[in-house]
Amino acid sequence: MVRSQTQRRWAAVALGVAVLCALPVLASALPVDVPKLTAGQLRARILASASMSYSGYAESNATFGLPPLAGLNSVTSLLDGVTKMRVWQAAPQRWRVDVLTDAGERDTYQLGAAGYEWNSGAQLLTEVVPAPRGLPTIRLPRAADLTPTSLAQRVLSLVGTSAARFGTLPPVRVAGQAAAGLRVTPTDPASTIGAVDIWAQPSTGLPLMVEVYGRGARTPALQSQFFQVGPWTPAGTVLTPPPRVPGTGFTTASASNLHSALHNLSFELLPVTLAGRKRVSRQVTNVGVYGSGLALFTVLAVRGGNFIADARSDGGTPYSFPHGTGYLLSASLVNAVVVQEDGSADTFLLAGTVSGKLLLQAAVELTSSPP
Repeated sequence: MVRSQTQRRWAAVALGVAVLCALPVLASALPVDVPKLTAGQLRARILASASMSYSGYAESNATFGLPPLAGLNSVTSLLDGVTKMRVWQAAPQRWRVDVLTDAGERDTYQLGAAGYEWNSGAQLLTEVVPAPRGLPTIRLPRAADLTPTSLAQRVLSLVGTSAARFGTLPPVRVAGQAAAGLRVTPTDPASTIGAVDIWAQPSTGLPLMVEVYGRGARTPALQSQFFQVGPWTPAGTVLTPPPRVPGTGFTTASASNLHSALHNLSFELLPVTLAGRKRVSRQVTNVGVYGSGLALFTVLAVRGGNFIADARSDGGTPYSFPHGTGYLLSASLVNAVVVQEDGSADTFLLAGTVSGKLLLQAAVELTSSPP
């Protein structure tokens, strides 16, 4: 009798655990009903949600297929694989994003102009010093850029109202919530991005999931979604970096970390236009961003020829240019060209969400005159 009661009791416990585990699946299978919104209305609500205070848990899953890049491992790891993140936002410039790994966590704090990074494994706190007044901040991508909210806001700000077409999508359930869908389709045929799908809370516009598709692709190359999210009232020490105590390290780093990552940017002057695309900013002579909307590419002038050898070993397609040699590297959503001028120590790195044909044309223009 006792044994029979024990079995029934544990069977009830097991059933309860099974039900709890199935709740996310059951929630996703529930009918989805959202208020009818036009694409313009949903777009406006998503943009307005930037000032919301919220917290949640999100994951991004990227399959760009990038080769290893010396000095840029932090970037390639974000663009190939799953990144698990806890997110808290009090305001657009007051937030925290923790990246969770088997080795610990890396926490990023943005507190107005002040920024901090905490590495729990190394027990190291880094203060990110803003760029000197009047100089632009040129930083590498970070995990915080891949949260659904940041990704959606950046896409919509880049395309504006003229660089893409907007349409609605059938609603889906994300993080247990009914979400309205917005499809963003770039109008520039040179863009490697075929569509960006954003699902958001219909009432607040808070983005819950973002999927980025390459042209003609049926599966997203990048998906970022919340698995749990809700309103948050900032309180306690959540947005306070760990204190400096014995046993922990402290250092500082520049917000303009692109220069520190590559170490050897040259002082090559870059043109105002390339491949028919205007340069977005000319504040830094040896780093150029060209194009608009979701058809952007970056050009770096770098000293040394190691990048050519890396491109060759990574299986790049060789090309000859008027006064140089180089390679084309292609990955999901991103193309890159590495070209070295004849008789020069300078190498040009061109990469972006544009076609390889456009990048090759830009490389031809960069090497059209003898060095």
